[in-house]
Formats: sequence, C-alpha cells, structure tokens
Amino acid sequence: MTKLRKLALVLFCAITSGLAQSPQTAPTPSIVYAVHDPSSIKDYKTNPRVVHEMVNRLVLAATGQSDVAKAWASLVSPDDRIGIKICAAGGDLFTTHHDIVNAIVDGLVAAGHSRSSIIVWDRSLGGIKGAGYRPGIDGYQVQSTAPRDGYDPKAVLSAPLIGKLVWGDFDYVGDVGKMPVLSDTENTSNVSHFSKIVATEVTKIINVPVMSISETNGIAGCMYNMTIPNIDNWRRFAQGSRFGAESLAEIYANPLIAKKVVFNLMDGLIAQYAGGPQPQPNYAVHHATLYASKDPVALDAIALKRLEEWRVRTNLRPIGPIAAYVDFAGQIGLGNSAPNRIELKNIGR
Repeated sequence: MTKLRKLALVLFCAITSGLAQSPQTAPTPSIVYAVHDPSSIKDYKTNPRVVHEMVNRLVLAATGQSDVAKAWASLVSPDDRIGIKICAAGGDLFTTHHDIVNAIVDGLVAAGHSRSSIIVWDRSLGGIKGAGYRPGIDGYQVQSTAPRDGYDPKAVLSAPLIGKLVWGDFDYVGDVGKMPVLSDTENTSNVSHFSKIVATEVTKIINVPVMSISETNGIAGCMYNMTIPNIDNWRRFAQGSRFGAESLAEIYANPLIAKKVVFNLMDGLIAQYAGGPQPQPNYAVHHATLYASKDPVALDAIALKRLEEWRVRTNLRPIGPIAAYVDFAGQIGLGNSAPNRIELKNIGR
C-alpha cells in the first residue's frame, strides 16, 4: 500500500469514527401544552377562577417564565398593539369563552399593557353577549369587521380561484338591499382583502380558536381562525373540496398573519366534533381542556386527531381529508404536522 493510500485510509477512519461518536441532531419537535381540569366547566357554565389558573399555567409552561407578567412580556413588547382573535361563530355556548379572554387580558395588563388598548375581535360578534362578553364594561375593545369598510383596500391577496362576491365584500358592486344588474361573471373576483384590524390596527396577535371541526375546511382551528374570518371573498376557500386544501396554509403564511401571531391558545372546554364552527350541541363534549403552543400547525394537528377519535366513536366519516392544509402547512415550514415532530405535554397542578 502506498503512503498516499495509507494516509487516505487513516483520514477516512478518523472522519467516520468521529461521525459515529457525535450524536446526530434531530429535528426540534414542536411542543403543544395541555391542561385539563374537570371542575373548569359544568353544564356549559365555566368556573372563572379555575379557567384563569389554567390559562396562567399554560402561558408559564409555554414561555418558561417564572411569573405571568414576565410570561406575557416575553411574547409582546411594550410598544405592541395587541389583538386577541376569538371565534364567535358558535353563538352563546360555543364562542371562545369569556373567562379565557379575561385571563389573557389580565396577564397582558400585568405585563404593562393598557386594558383599553387591547382589541378582541371576530368577523361577526352575534353570540358574544350570550357568551358573557360585556362591551364597554370589560375594559378592552370588542370589535367586529364592518362589511366592506372593515377591509383594507391595500392589503390584498390573490389566488387562482374565482369567487362570487356578495354584499359586504370590498369589491362587490351593487346597492344595499338591491340586486346588481350584472351577469354572474361580472360580480366575481380572484382577489381578497385583509381586515383592517389584521392589516394595520394590531402588531401582535393572541389567537384563541375554539376546538371545533369545520364542515368546509376540516378543522376550525388556529389556521382557520386567522384566515377565513379575516378576509373578504373567502367562500372560494371554504367549499369543502380541493379548493381549501392548500390555500389556508398559503394565506396564513402571509406576513400580516404569520409574523404577528405570537401565541395560540385553543379553547377546548367544550369541543365540537361535527357541524362546526356553527353551534351543534348534539355533537359537543365537555372536554374541560385548554391547549397552547407557539406552533399553530402542531396544535391543529393534535386537535384534529382528537376530534377524529370522537367522530369514529359516533360513526361519522373522517373530516381530515378536507383539512389537507394542515399537512401542507408543515411542508412549507409554518410548523410541524407530523406526529413524530410534535410533543404533547400535559401540565399538572
């Protein structure tokens, strides 16, 4: 053997030996935190003290901070304009619970934010009063997205899907209460506009969806809650077919959403496994659980798996096939959707 070949062999052995001894870095999993307390809700009535404690335990675990004020301060800065995106599509019983929002707001106030500067919103707020919200009394702003005027003409997204515009969409042509004298093809568009709240009024968002399926998009979870209710001409993405398979992930990836959402807390006090996000008490369970994660994809994947289990028990067809955007979101780097990349941590007392 020549000296050159001996040297090459020595180098090869040294390199391969070093690789064998050095542990390979595994992909960092996303962590979804869960806290369960049967005393948090009974007969659709929440226990405010228990729910408040559950929210605090989640934010402490998710941020690794020593107290609640520091936990929220690690997520938002003093100069941020903060929005809390709830889901109010479920009416009196299935709107994001008032006690959860109050706990979040109390934490943000402890971190130095003015209660009156915090915006709590959804597209429509039809069920909030029955759900316990008290606009003007709670201290924080409660807003809906005004038809047409609530959308930002400059904050647009386009997609190769044509949607039929209706009254309330920014580009709809027609007088209020009157049918426009247009053909079906004239009052259509492939453009959507973001709500002004998302586009310009808030800089950081706490996303608080309800644990529910969506009959048109699989799961009305973290990604759904930040996309469909925050754009106009949205029906083209919610037709229960391939239309929404990838689009919701692509919409969420827009910096107006992806860079603003800093925390996801899913309201699973009551979970609904069919008929959602509209209220269907026949398909609801008192789950008494809250989930939280900085990764919206992982949280949706965990919730979808649990909702599917309830559907199997009641002989309902799987809803996952129309929630394909959850896996697609993982593929484009919005978070982790694969089970081996997600760790579910149950937080005890």
